[in-house]
Amino acid sequence: MTIDQAVGLAREGEGPQRATLLELFLDLVFVAALALTSRTLAQNLGWVGAFQTVVLLMAIWWVWSVTALVTDLYHTQRPPIFVMTLWVMLGTVLMAGSLPGAFSDHALIFAGAYVAIQVGRGIFLIAALHGSRTRVRSSRFTFWFVVSAVPWLAGGLVAGTARGLLWAAALAVDYGAAWLRYPTPRLGRVPTSQYTVAADHLAERYQQFFTLALGDLILLTTLTYSDNDATIGRTAALVLAFAVSVLLWQIYVHRAGALLKATIESSRDPGGFVRSAPNTHLLMVAGVVAASAGFEVVITHPTDHTTPWLAGVILGGPALFLTGRARFEYEVFSRVSPSRLVALLVLIIAGPALLLAPTLVAGLTATLVLAGVAIADGVRARGNPPEQPRPSM
Repeated sequence: MTIDQAVGLAREGEGPQRATLLELFLDLVFVAALALTSRTLAQNLGWVGAFQTVVLLMAIWWVWSVTALVTDLYHTQRPPIFVMTLWVMLGTVLMAGSLPGAFSDHALIFAGAYVAIQVGRGIFLIAALHGSRTRVRSSRFTFWFVVSAVPWLAGGLVAGTARGLLWAAALAVDYGAAWLRYPTPRLGRVPTSQYTVAADHLAERYQQFFTLALGDLILLTTLTYSDNDATIGRTAALVLAFAVSVLLWQIYVHRAGALLKATIESSRDPGGFVRSAPNTHLLMVAGVVAASAGFEVVITHPTDHTTPWLAGVILGGPALFLTGRARFEYEVFSRVSPSRLVALLVLIIAGPALLLAPTLVAGLTATLVLAGVAIADGVRARGNPPEQPRPSM
């Protein structure tokens, strides 16, 4: 028995692992955060709004992504991990509540909650893993979150462009350290052998979160519809938004989505896949957030002319999703379906053509493009035998 198993926290060689109810409870907090992120973008269409949305979304996503990895490595029902998860939930509630004012009056609350989550998680783990060899891994994570805490908190104390630049630098530290395997003075990098994960659990967690992200699209568009008079145009826009949510889900789960678990298990470099999966799924989640923001505007003003920024959001949402999904597919099969590339080209060409057209037409265009991809997937599935993940490298 290893020291970790004696401590009773680590998941090691215990067979299939499923997501716990506590993890699903945790995800519900992020639905609110994603919905507020989409609404923030819908109310601030432009370069500034887009930049702020990217920063906020990357912060929220990194909290969830790191927490998902931790709960994949350790038993959530153990008291230290249970308390740590509740700590993350509380911090995320504060982040979500302060998100609309993160670049104004609530900046320090947002940044402070983010730092408290990431550094606090590390402190919980270091204390709980006393005498365990995996304590060193938690020390590496905590070191880099302490480093990024400086620009996070400094950004909360300043205003204007400086805040955005400091928070962008903090995110660069967080994401860059993870990609480089957390190189830490005296401790070195995280060995690739320590990236061994419970493939079924981690795959399920990503699939669940993406499904919950689609809940943001359904929630936000439904609330927007209920807040306005029910007209034929708004009703049609709501139907299109629902269709987009169904199509995004269908395209995600087709083949590669169902084979995520097998891909992790068959890879000889699980560390590389574990490090790339958050970035791939971030693109797909960002696509859902953008689509939610776009359809909120469409439902509110279905007959207004489509502005350049609105066209970019309505069509850019599916484009971001398809880009992330194509990268995901390449990681699984070492190839990309032509339908995704064609769809991306159509979305790019359609943008200028939709300017000054009613916003409802822009929403219909995005829906039809996604429908074409889903139909192509279905035709290919019927005409070809099931594909298997690429051979291990």
